[in-house]
Formats: sequence, C-alpha cells, structure tokens
Amino acid sequence: MTSEPGPPRPLPDPASIDWSEIDDGALDEFILGAPREFTRDELVAAAGLDPEESGRLWRALGFADSDPEDRVYTRADLEAASTVARLTRDWLPDKNAREAVARAVAQSLSRLAEWQIGMLAQVAAAHIGELTPRDAARLAADVLPELESLQSYVWRRHLAATASRWVAGAQRMDAADIAADTWPLSVGFADMVGFTRTTRRRSMDELGEMIERFGSVTTEVIANGRGRVIKTVGDEVLYVTEHPADAAAIALGLRDRVRTEPALPQLRIGLAHGMVLARYGDVYGEVVNVAARLTSEARPDTVLVDKEMFESLRDDPRFDLRRIATLHTRGYSHLRAWALRGARER
Repeated sequence: MTSEPGPPRPLPDPASIDWSEIDDGALDEFILGAPREFTRDELVAAAGLDPEESGRLWRALGFADSDPEDRVYTRADLEAASTVARLTRDWLPDKNAREAVARAVAQSLSRLAEWQIGMLAQVAAAHIGELTPRDAARLAADVLPELESLQSYVWRRHLAATASRWVAGAQRMDAADIAADTWPLSVGFADMVGFTRTTRRRSMDELGEMIERFGSVTTEVIANGRGRVIKTVGDEVLYVTEHPADAAAIALGLRDRVRTEPALPQLRIGLAHGMVLARYGDVYGEVVNVAARLTSEARPDTVLVDKEMFESLRDDPRFDLRRIATLHTRGYSHLRAWALRGARER
C-alpha cells in the first residue's frame, strides 16, 4: 500500500539567499533541485518498493544508509524510486541485474560528478581567484541545467552508436551468444611506463597536466580509430574495437602520438582478440587477461599482440609482425606473442 505525499515545499529564490551563511544541507537542496522532505520509510511506502531491496539498491548506487527518522529524500528521489518500481515490474525482474545496473550507473556518474566539481572550481578560480568548496558547489547548482542537458545529448549519441554496433554484431552472432553478452572483440591496454616513479618527481600541477594529457590523447586517438574507451584507471587505458586492424592502428597511433607529448612518458601496449563478455559497460574474460599480461611484458614504446591478433593481421600490408620469445607470465606459462610495428618501420 502506498501513501500520497503532500504538496511540495518550494525552494527559496536563489537571488534572495546569503550564500555565505547557508548551511551544507540547504546548499545541496539547490543542487538536487528540491527540498529534503521524506524519511526512508515514507519514500519506500510512497513508491511501493520492497524496503530490504530498496536499501540494497541505494547502497549499490554508492550512498550510505540514512537514519530512519532523518528527512533526507526529495521529490526527485520519490520519482526515481517510482521509476525503479516500474522497471522492476516491466523490464528488470532479476534483482541481481537491477543491482548490477545500479552499480554500473553509479560508478560512471560518481566519477563524472567528482570531475565536474573539480573542473568548475578550476575554471572559476582562474577568473575570480581562490574558490572555496562552497563556492564551487554553488556554481555547480547554477550551471546544473546546462550540464544536465549536455549530458543527456552525449548519452543519446553514445546510445545510438552502441545500438548500431549491437545490431551489426547481432547479424553475425547466434541468439545464444547475444543473450550471453558475448562478442568477438579486440582488447587493448595502454600503460604509461614508470608512472609511479614519475609521480614522485613531479609537482601536483605537473601530475594533473600529465593525467589530463593522457586522457585527452587516448580519447582522441581511440575515437578517431573507431574504438571505444572502456575505462581509464590511473596510468592505464582499456579500449576495445570490433576489428583487429582497428585495434592495431589505434595502438600504433597512441604510441606515435605520445612520442610527441613532452608531458607524457612512453607507453607499452598489449592487444588480444577473441570472445569477450561485455556487460554493464565493462569487459571480462581470458582475452582481457591476455591483453593485460602482454602489456605488463611489453618493453617501453612497444606493442605486443597475441596469436589471434597475429592471425588476423599477418596479411595486412599496413603492419609488420615479429615473433618474440615465448613469455612466461603470471597465469600463462607459454604465452606466444608478436611485436607489432607499422609497415614503414621495417
């Protein structure tokens, strides 16, 4: 049985607020776009959710449990909870799938939120001087509608691109493979050499510049090469492509581009191809593990590929492949590998 909430409590006019005096609770109400009105039990009852599962989903989204008597939830939370109830009924009956979706969304958006607040602080500080965390949060609230609109646009563009890839892949795959989210993909890891040692020699500003350039360069080269970034973890980027030749061209493009970037150390890159479990925005399986092991064994400024990549690229005139000694690395005692170069490097 659900209960109907009363009329909404409006937020005060931002122009009438003394932001220097506002407390943290009132500040985040402006970022959330609505006042905090409901306790946890009131929200769950109004949305018609199961109390135990709603708690698991909330934690899967990356938020701590609230005290039962605290009024920390807004009308936006109620609307989202009602949407979850509808999705549960109509589209996601498997509770494990619901929690996995929640985790995947939370991991992406929490990183985005951290980056946006930091970015806004840097931009504003460049124009108005030193910026406090409260100033940054206020600025975020002011530009939130624009950011929200832009995020929706970018999301739809990525959704369209992903749907096109899925349809194209489905035409080549059996129904059983589609249901299992298993696809033939080329997986690439690119790792900055000596990152830990480099960080000890650089200031925080220099480290920030290096990370920013690494993200900018890898995103640009991978996108231009018809690949997609799966994730960036510190000094390493993981990407995938539909075709081995695209992955190889991206790897050589990353290597060559980084050579021209004074702020970046050399890369070592590993590539592998085969069936990959692609789920919730990440990739899993032996192919991913092999690519990671090849990266760890590669010398600086070098690209290593596995046997499947070699078989796909051996007759492509754009590439030169040289067999290297069998690798003995963690989990793989006899890993065959080839060094990849461009044809002009022969």
